[in-house]
Order: sequence, then structure tokens, then C-alpha cells
Amino acid sequence: MSETTVPAHSTTTSAASAGPLTGRARGARAALRAVQVLLALFFGVASALPKLIAHPTAVESFGRIGWGGGAMYTIGALELTGAVALLVPVLQSVAAIALSGLMAGAFVVQLTAFDGQNAATPLILIVPLALIAWTRRAHTADLLRLLRRR
Repeated sequence: MSETTVPAHSTTTSAASAGPLTGRARGARAALRAVQVLLALFFGVASALPKLIAHPTAVESFGRIGWGGGAMYTIGALELTGAVALLVPVLQSVAAIALSGLMAGAFVVQLTAFDGQNAATPLILIVPLALIAWTRRAHTADLLRLLRRR
């Protein structure tokens, strides 16, 4: 086993327990963190904010699919919550899974209500979200341990 891997039965997931990281592993970790920050910015600013401030384009889109303002604000709040959670270590994996679910729904809506216009965007976003969910999956175990203590 290399020095950058942690046994599956390990009870801790901190970086210190994994041993010293090689330059390559450190670079991969930094790149993944950068992707998380970029996705958080996208979901928080470019996607959630127009919904939460009732930007005319968001209002028109939700009106076109017949969902109205309530759904627009709800989805905006979910996206903003997911964006923030992507930056919280113990919530990263769960946030990526939840945002992937929202993107799956967005894909279906794009196909059905908008005739496939921009349908690729949610699918493209699912790829890095799935990578985050997979690589940060140990944090889900940490979250479950925290919840069980209560």
C-alpha cells in the first residue's frame, strides 16, 4: 500500500492520518478543491441568485414551465444551500449528491419544457459533482458519526 492511501477500515479520515501526501496527490487535492469552489460560485451566484432575486429571466422560465414563484425560490434556496455545503468539509459529498439530483431534474425539465435547449448543461455539471461525491465519500461517514452522537 502506498503512503497516500488509507485502509478502508480506518476510523479517521483526516489528512494527517493518511500520511504525507506526495506532490501529485497534493496537486490533485488542490485541483478538486478548486473545482468545488468554482461549482459553489456557479451554483450560488449564477444559478441561485437570479432565482432568489426574481430576475425576469428566471421568472419567465418558471412561468413557462408552469411552476411559478414558489418553486423558483425553493430551487434557488436549494442551490444556494448546496453551494455553501460544497465548501463545508463534512457536507461536501452529500451536497454534491443533492446538487446532482437537482441537475438530473433540470435535465428532464430542459428536455420536456424547453425542447432540449441547454439540456447538456446539467449533464456536464453532474460529472464534476459525481467526482466530488466519490472522492469526498469518507466525509459522509464522518457526518453519519456526528449525527449518531446526537
